[in-house]
Amino acid sequence: MQVNPNQFPLPITRAPEVPGLAEPAGAAAPAEGASFADVLADSLKQVNSLQREADASIETLATGGATSLHDTMLAVQKADLSFRLMMQVRNKIVEAYQEVLRMQV
Repeated sequence: MQVNPNQFPLPITRAPEVPGLAEPAGAAAPAEGASFADVLADSLKQVNSLQREADASIETLATGGATSLHDTMLAVQKADLSFRLMMQVRNKIVEAYQEVLRMQV
């Protein structure tokens, strides 16, 4: 498998932005020059925050709170989409790691 060096520029200076997906409250954008590990950790925190928001919205809806079904479904779909994206990133990282292990030196 040939890898284009321009496809994955290093170092990663900021996390990619997803249109229409606002950052959860309290989440800070990674600083310029942040390491890949920092970007990944921040992304995991954002996914976790969206999951927690979705869970809270479901609980509020189920208990008759002041939330609509529409808002709850949006929160659940945002959490689902962010989780799926994070799983794809994880899969690509694992594939890259396995490719490095297969390299002959």
